[in-house]
Amino acid sequence: MNGYMGKLLVVDLTRHEVGEEPLDWTVARDFVGGAGYAARLLYDELGPQTDPLGPENTLVFMTGPLVGTRAPSCGRHEVCALSPLTGLWGESNSGGFWGAELKFSGYDGIIVRGQSETPVWLAVLDGQPPALHDAADLWGLDTYDTQQRIRDRLGDPKVRVASIGPAGENRVLYAAIMNDHGRAAGRTGMGAVMGSKNLKAIAVRGRHSVPLADAAAFRQAAGEALQWVREDISTQVYHQMGTASFVDMSMMWGNMPNKYWTQPVFEEATLLSGVTMMETILTRAVPCYGCAVACGREVTLKDTPYQVEVVDGPEYETVAMLGSMLLVSDLPGVAYAGHLCNRYGMDTISAGSSISLACLLYERGVITASDTGGLPLHWGDIETVHLLLEMIARRQGFGDRLANGVRRLAADYGAEDLAVHVKGLEPAAHDPRALSGMALTYATSPRGACHLQGDMYAVDMGLTIPELGIVPTGRFRARGKAPIVARLQDWRTLYNSMVMCVFVNPPAPTVARLLAAATGEPSDLEWWQRAGERTFALKRAFNNRLGVRRGHDRLPPIWSIPMANGSGGRTPRMEILLREYYASRGWDWETGKPTRQKLVELGLPEVAEELWG
Repeated sequence: MNGYMGKLLVVDLTRHEVGEEPLDWTVARDFVGGAGYAARLLYDELGPQTDPLGPENTLVFMTGPLVGTRAPSCGRHEVCALSPLTGLWGESNSGGFWGAELKFSGYDGIIVRGQSETPVWLAVLDGQPPALHDAADLWGLDTYDTQQRIRDRLGDPKVRVASIGPAGENRVLYAAIMNDHGRAAGRTGMGAVMGSKNLKAIAVRGRHSVPLADAAAFRQAAGEALQWVREDISTQVYHQMGTASFVDMSMMWGNMPNKYWTQPVFEEATLLSGVTMMETILTRAVPCYGCAVACGREVTLKDTPYQVEVVDGPEYETVAMLGSMLLVSDLPGVAYAGHLCNRYGMDTISAGSSISLACLLYERGVITASDTGGLPLHWGDIETVHLLLEMIARRQGFGDRLANGVRRLAADYGAEDLAVHVKGLEPAAHDPRALSGMALTYATSPRGACHLQGDMYAVDMGLTIPELGIVPTGRFRARGKAPIVARLQDWRTLYNSMVMCVFVNPPAPTVARLLAAATGEPSDLEWWQRAGERTFALKRAFNNRLGVRRGHDRLPPIWSIPMANGSGGRTPRMEILLREYYASRGWDWETGKPTRQKLVELGLPEVAEELWG
């Protein structure tokens, strides 16, 4: 199978059995790989009666046809299951080297079913039968110590380990799965699913190479793509300053959230920028597999009160959600907060959102010190944030409530209108009042308020993919925006299937040529774009079956309040955006489901029959 290793590892934790099954070539052809392949598999296995934290939930780790090849920035992998945070489609994407190493071990993915009675870890090492091992001595360790302990045990420093920390063990609903030190499959609580299965870690190591349909054509296309990436201004900025380079522009445009989305301006946030990081605590840029961008940061806190020599530096979402959202401008303190999230295994976006909502509830008198166990919650107090992160990871005291995310936290105190989420998922640090494309993206993403299944913030800031008609239309514009959002979502869905990092954007026809040369499928761009649309529709159908309707495609009330900042007091015009979007997608306005005709057109007649009868 060109582009694929041709088999999946299947783990039954209940029976402690490890086996293999062939990759389904029909599924791979229609859904490419990654989250697309996982969506087809999970649609057939999971349903409304599935408990996200029960043994019946299936956890899927998947690569795609470009992973482990010379295509730029294709070392990523996807982790998918029913989300315990949202109760809907769960998907998370991680960088580093783990995904490529899984491919080199001879597998395209790992399907984990059941639940072990005792903690275990999985070894997938080339030349040895995959095997489960006792993890009693690893249970309770943080993710960094777990990764190092397993490498030491195997005597191979190049083994790549994906693991959970205390947050996953304690089923924090936004627990992450960490690999390659601080790389995270962070969103939608995949770490909690892994913890519920008593699976502590998966170690991978291999020496296979990825077969290609046309190696010469692939080398040429990969070389062109890499040259484009190296010359792209945005990737050069990412290399120099990381994703925190967004800070200054986001502040100027009113895009960066402050004080839980309620304060227009926080001037001190400039102290959290990539420039500040570069001038103060940065030690080096850190790349993922096959990546010329190296947007990852390594920083040192040895000359700060935290006295940590090497820390995975914070990216934009972390400095915003654990910084400006809490009115904190102490960059070392924010970096240490991100470090704690990495060690405990938690999503920084959801963790920061939960703590900042608690601060807002405390300020408004909705909760008091009697609710927090005597702990005062004040804006700008990074030391309390550090304490709360540990309490969340261990579900201690008030941390137990924070561990459930903003939707449940607000409901606990009758303050649902103050919770900023879409379908249960806390949004990233991009305010839709400043970028109208993000309003529609948040409202319609299959995993909730997601910024990476359609990064319209980048398009509204200037990204163009002209071959697909993805061009900026003005960041406040409503009419005409929806078709662009839909096309971008389909394109990024393809990215999450092949799997390529969204921070590299070589010309779309070059990407299609890479896929064709790898797999032997057509090089026609629309053929691949249609695969993305098919997968996006299937994820929507997955959620429809769980009860999602048009009324769920809504934004939280706070975002309807104008802000006196770079957003110019504008708010999203959701009626216009949604009506045009539904028409562009071929979704039924009354029910919020893809129409029967659209599903059949996309080659999903059996899904049409289930949704429509």
